[in-house]
Amino acid sequence: MKKIKLLVIVILTFLSCKEPPTQFSEAALGDQFVNLNGELVTFGSILQKHKGKTVLITIWATWCRDCRGELPRVKALQQEKTEIDYVFLSQDRSIENWKRGISQLGIEGDHYFMPLGWESPFTDFIDMDWITRYMVIDPEGNIKLFKAIKANNIFLKESLNN
Repeated sequence: MKKIKLLVIVILTFLSCKEPPTQFSEAALGDQFVNLNGELVTFGSILQKHKGKTVLITIWATWCRDCRGELPRVKALQQEKTEIDYVFLSQDRSIENWKRGISQLGIEGDHYFMPLGWESPFTDFIDMDWITRYMVIDPEGNIKLFKAIKANNIFLKESLNN
């Protein structure tokens, strides 16, 4: 009986583990963000802007204590990995807070505000359950690392090194 229970657990565990996606859905690519000039742009156009480069996407917010705590690690990565493009997607509650936070915290990179916040096609696609959230996109636009919540995550660093 113990062997059957163990086998059932192993099978259920195996079946519940799905591979993370390597491509963004059409809905995620079509989701709209606001750039620093106040213009609406699609996530697909953001990726297109960085085509040919490895991109580290950081999903964050100025009100997020964990996000602020991770910023020194992100800045260290920026100094170490200058060939990487850095894209920041904000979950802030207002555009004013977002812009003020970028300035006050001295965050360098390509910045976008997520007007739909947690309820958007992009956040649905990535199954967002926590911020800070990191993703690595390869030069062809493929998702190389789907999820990390710490900037010193070993898989994040490996993804940036390859």
